[in-house]
Amino acid sequence: MNRDIKSNNIPAIYASIITIGDELLIGQVVDTNSAWIAQELNKAGIWLRRRISVGDSKEEIVNALNTEMKAATIVLITGGLGPTADDITKPVLAEYFGGKLVMDKGALENVQQIFARLNRPMIERNMKQAEVPDVCTVIPNKRGTAPGMWFEKDGNIIVSMPGVPHEMKGMMTDYVIPRLQQYFTFPFIDHRTLLTAGIGESFIAEKIQDWENTLPSNFKLAYLPNYGMVRLRITGSDSNNERLQQQLNASFNALKTYVKEWLVVDEDIPLAKVIGKLLKEKKATVSTAESCTGGYIAHLITSFAGSSDYFKGSVVSYANEVKENVLHVKQEILLTDGAVSEATVRQMVTGVMAAMHTDYAVATSGIMGPGGGTSDKPVGTVWIAAGSRNRIITEKFHFRYDRERNIEMAAIYALNMLRKCILEE
Repeated sequence: MNRDIKSNNIPAIYASIITIGDELLIGQVVDTNSAWIAQELNKAGIWLRRRISVGDSKEEIVNALNTEMKAATIVLITGGLGPTADDITKPVLAEYFGGKLVMDKGALENVQQIFARLNRPMIERNMKQAEVPDVCTVIPNKRGTAPGMWFEKDGNIIVSMPGVPHEMKGMMTDYVIPRLQQYFTFPFIDHRTLLTAGIGESFIAEKIQDWENTLPSNFKLAYLPNYGMVRLRITGSDSNNERLQQQLNASFNALKTYVKEWLVVDEDIPLAKVIGKLLKEKKATVSTAESCTGGYIAHLITSFAGSSDYFKGSVVSYANEVKENVLHVKQEILLTDGAVSEATVRQMVTGVMAAMHTDYAVATSGIMGPGGGTSDKPVGTVWIAAGSRNRIITEKFHFRYDRERNIEMAAIYALNMLRKCILEE
C-alpha cells in the first residue's frame, strides 16, 4: 500500500537530505550518513521526503537546494566543508543565502585548540575552516575542525554539517535534533516488523489483502522481500503515543494471525539472530560444514554478541580431501555421487557434529560459478543439509545469480532449514 501517512492532529513535517561529494557519485565512498540521519529523523517524528547525492559543483548544489526547499521544510546537508579547493559548500551557501564568509571567533578557537593539542603548526588553509557565512547560526563541532551551519529562509530550515560521519553524528545528536524539537511539534512514529519465509511477496499480499484494507489512514505497510524471505513492516504515526502503541499492537497481532503459517519471527532481527535465540532457549549448540559458502554461514551466526554460547566452530571443506579426512565423508560417495550431492551434505552434517560435539549442524556443497557447472549440475546447483543426531533434512536448490549472490542465497536458505530443524525437535 503506497500512501502518505496522515498523523492524527499534528501535520507531518518533512525533511530532505543532500549529500555532497564527487566521491559519492563515483562509488568511491558509500553514503552511510543518509541512512543514519534517516533513522534519527524517524525516531524524532520527522518524515524523510527523499535523499539525494550531488557532486562538488555549485550548479548541482544550488539546483538541489531549490528543489528540496520546495519539497521539505527541513533540508539537511552533509559534505564539502573541508579545507581543500574542492570543498565548496560554504561559499556556495554564503552566496545562496545572500551573505559573505567571515571568520567566526569560536570556530577559530576550536581549530587552534585542536592543532595545539596535536602539537602541529596551523597554516592559513586550516584557519579558513573557521570561516562561515555571516547569515548563519554556527553549530559547534566538538569532534573536528569544520563548524556546522544553520540557516533559516522563507519557513525552511537548512542545516549544513561535515561529511565525516562521527562529526556529523555529534552535531545531529547534540544540536540539530534538540533545536528542531524546539521549533516544531512532531508526531510520534513507530514500527512493527515481522519476517516470513516460504511464501512470495505477491502471495502474501493476496493473503493479507482484507487486513491491509482495514489499516487506518495513519498507518502504512511496507513489503521488503530479500533472499527468498519477506519482511513486513507496519509504520504508524500519531500525536498520542499511548494511542499509537495500542493501535500498532492491535494491527500487528491481527497481521500475525494472517501469516502464522509462514512466520519466522515477530521482531526486526536477522535470521541468524533468530537461530541464536532458539539455540539459547534450548541450551543447544551448532556447527557448520561449508564447501560452496566458504564460511559465510559461520560469519552470519557469529556476527552477534553472545554467539559463543551456542556456536562451536566450522569446517570449511572446500577440497574433497577435507570432506573425506576431517568430516569423514566416504570416498565412494564422493566418487559416485560427487561432492555436490545429497549423500555428501548428509555426511558433512554428521561429521561436523561429531567433530565439534554439537547438537545441530548445517552443511552446504554446490557450484557457485561462474565456471564449474555441468549439464546435470549447472552453475547455481547447491545441496544443503541441516539437522541433529535424530533427524537430518536435505534440499536441492538452483540459484541463478552471480557468485556472490548465490553464496548469500545459499547461506540464508541453509539458516532457514536449520531454524526449522531446531523448531521441530
